[in-house]
Amino acid sequence: MAYNNILVEENNGITTITINRPNKLNALNKETIEELHEAFKEEEDDEDTKVIILTGSGEKAFVAGADISEFADFNVNEGTKLAAKGQEMLFDFVENFSKPVIAAINGFALGGGLELAMACHFRVASDNAKMGLPEVSLGVIPGYGGTQRLPQLVGKGRAMEMIMTASMIDANQALNYGLVNHVVPQEELLPLCEKIANKISNNSLVAISSAIRAINANFEDGVNGFDVEIEEFGNCFGTDDFTEGTTAFLQKRKADFPGK
Repeated sequence: MAYNNILVEENNGITTITINRPNKLNALNKETIEELHEAFKEEEDDEDTKVIILTGSGEKAFVAGADISEFADFNVNEGTKLAAKGQEMLFDFVENFSKPVIAAINGFALGGGLELAMACHFRVASDNAKMGLPEVSLGVIPGYGGTQRLPQLVGKGRAMEMIMTASMIDANQALNYGLVNHVVPQEELLPLCEKIANKISNNSLVAISSAIRAINANFEDGVNGFDVEIEEFGNCFGTDDFTEGTTAFLQKRKADFPGK
């Protein structure tokens, strides 16, 4: 499928999706959100794709925010619909994606950009990256999950400060906060993400999908994450991957999972 705002490249089971609006610092507009949704849907059905790396084009920005010109004149009803549709179409969709999604933060990740990175399963940043949720400086709040996911990742107090001050933090502070897992020089960013993705690909992707569902369940209102873990754990026993994994262990050999 041809896209106007994103690039999709698959190599040895790793699909890299690059947001490609360098003149706009890769800002998210309606079309880009829709294209990302379609790309993720396509990759979910693609058996060759094991792990997704999401990044931005160039060396300045992952995503520098949302395209404010698209909603500056919205009313209450339109603003509500904007947030609801965006969360459902992209941000929640990515968070609950059945395959691992790694955010490679290669520069500014602000507003909707940081919200998109936080929707990914974990984050790796280049040492020039800067992150923040500046929405209150525009008279609005984060609307794509930022007020929920940021406290989950960095704690309530730090999230309150970041959102209230509309301040940016650098990559090392993000690492200290637990917002990102690793910080590396720009030229090492994608190679490290690919190295991690290859490690992931060696394991049971069926079990990893179960783990994603179980981990996410802990953050859903009204859902007992322990119960979901028990159910997902039990379901694993009915899979070919479980048979291969346990057999390989007992035979003292490396597992060759059917899903690989």
